[in-house]
Amino acid sequence: MEKIVDDTIDVTEKVYVPIEKKINLTIKEAAEYSNIGINKIAELLRNPMCNFVLYIGNRKLVKRKEFEQYLSSVREL
Repeated sequence: MEKIVDDTIDVTEKVYVPIEKKINLTIKEAAEYSNIGINKIAELLRNPMCNFVLYIGNRKLVKRKEFEQYLSSVREL
């Protein structure tokens, strides 16, 4: 089977996606988005009951919608 490659698209070019449109966030993006420090977010992600962490290999990402739900459900961090 022959692969079809479109030479008009440059896949190395970075595309800016606003945080509110992203499905998953890095810890740094989640900190900027929520105004919570990266150390506190990292601590939350280490909790085994955390439902907004997504593991990609050794990397941790924050599921934005679940993170928003968590933030709206807690009173104090």
